Amino acid sequence: MTIRVKIRHHTEYSYDREVALSPHLIRMRPAPHSRMPVHEYCMVLKPADHFLNWQQDPFGNYVARCVFKNSTRLLAVAVEIVADIIDINPFDFFVEENVVSYPFRYTPELAADLSPYLQVSETDDLLRSWIAAHSAVKEDTIPFLVTLNRRLHAEIDYRVREQPGIQTCNETLDRRSGSCRDSAWLLIQTLRHLGMAARYVSGYLVHRDANPETAGELSAGNENRADLHAWVEVYLPGAGWLGLDPSAGLFAGRGYIPLACTARPASAAPVTGTHSAARVQFSFSSSVEQLPPA
Repeated sequence: MTIRVKIRHHTEYSYDREVALSPHLIRMRPAPHSRMPVHEYCMVLKPADHFLNWQQDPFGNYVARCVFKNSTRLLAVAVEIVADIIDINPFDFFVEENVVSYPFRYTPELAADLSPYLQVSETDDLLRSWIAAHSAVKEDTIPFLVTLNRRLHAEIDYRVREQPGIQTCNETLDRRSGSCRDSAWLLIQTLRHLGMAARYVSGYLVHRDANPETAGELSAGNENRADLHAWVEVYLPGAGWLGLDPSAGLFAGRGYIPLACTARPASAAPVTGTHSAARVQFSFSSSVEQLPPA
């Protein structure tokens, strides 16, 4: 079943005095490989007196670079996206013979290409113990990934965490809880320890409420939501980049719209930039309107 929706997302920074803004990078345009068809996209910035250039970052994501001419007390980003939310089979792929079974190795040439996504940055004992407890098997690669993703989901409670930044893997494992971005980072580091290239994904998840376990389930009326969400993509030769959502224990399918896919979470932040000294109040809102069929 296909549902056409209009996503509206508004982000606002309000300052207690006039501030000078540095050039800002905005990563809020659907990525080229989104499997949800995108028909329309619009972004409006305030202050209106600015220069905007679209570019692609080193990872191929669309990035708007904005240069602001004058000082301001408000920075606002309003995005509208019209997209189809369609049913897809996240297992509709074939992998090459050399990666059918886990463990496997990439060819030297491919490993060189994937090197940013293979870098291990956390090696603490709690993480190593968790990996050892969940990887001491030899089986087909896809069932292994399904099981690993489900186990992380079962052991790490999902919670909304408004504090900035990413928890370390040890913090997430010790607390047995984390936001979507914390669980994504834990899965990324786990996969990299196991020799699999993994990248961080920031995007929209269109679903019927705030619970990631209902990912992609739309309903009539105003219950539909489009939240900023984080998940993971792992690279398997033959299949390419495959999405896994450890917050839901699922492979990414219906309702996932990636905005930025990067080697490090900081490189996928929706808005990046600085301002002169001031106190700032941050707010955001999002909504989904179901549209008539095209």
